[in-house]
Formats: sequence, structure tokens, C-alpha cells
Amino acid sequence: MFSLGKFLIVSGIILIALGIIFILAKNIPYFGHLPGDILIRRGNFSFYFPLTTCILLSILASFVFWLLRK
Repeated sequence: MFSLGKFLIVSGIILIALGIIFILAKNIPYFGHLPGDILIRRGNFSFYFPLTTCILLSILASFVFWLLRK
């Protein structure tokens, strides 16, 4: 039960941090608008895929989980 409690606490902290990041994301310059992010606009249609942003967030999450395992 101890490990489940620890997992839930860490998960909650991560969710709170992600919530704060999403709230403040509009104030972070270039967040979601990095070179390599795909934006296609054609008439009434627009498609946006933040490829570079996803890669950077994945690297950051991997680093955080690596730190938590140590």
C-alpha cells in the first residue's frame, strides 16, 4: 500500500504541475509554436500538429521520471 500511496502523490503533483503549465502556456513565448511544428491552412480548414513541442515535452517527462526512479 505504501508504493500505491507514493505513486498517487507523485501523480497528483505531476498533474498539478501540468495544469499550471497549461494555464501559463499563453505567457510562455514559442510554447507550441516552435520550428518543426506543423501548421497547414487552406481556406476554412486548418491543421496544427506540434511535433517539436511534443518531442521536447517527451524528453522533459522522460528526464523527470528518470529522476524519480533514482
